Amino acid sequence: MKWGPTLALYLVWPAIALVVWGELKPTPSEIETLVWDKALHFTAYFGLGGIFCMALKGDRRVLAAILGLAALGGVLEIVQGFTGRDASFYDEAANILGAFCGAGAGWLLIKALRPKILVSAKRD
Repeated sequence: MKWGPTLALYLVWPAIALVVWGELKPTPSEIETLVWDKALHFTAYFGLGGIFCMALKGDRRVLAAILGLAALGGVLEIVQGFTGRDASFYDEAANILGAFCGAGAGWLLIKALRPKILVSAKRD
């Protein structure tokens, strides 16, 4: 568990850059024609939510990070209209749901990987 948050911290910016690029590139890729667009949005923000949760070690700042991801997704949906793509409220809903689910999965992973105290040090 010692290296997990550090690794996640290094992955935050490249992951954000990849999602921004994926949402703003002018022409959809071939995979977008094969996979439902909302599933791609959910998956991208699920990953971002999980990475942020791991980087912040599951503390209260995760909620602020998730709200920031929701705002980022909303801005990107608006900007998509200027790149020749269609903005969609449902894409933003998938972004928000994915970010919250990813943060929840990250939190559960952190809780599962924390060492447990098996024997109490208290003696009579």
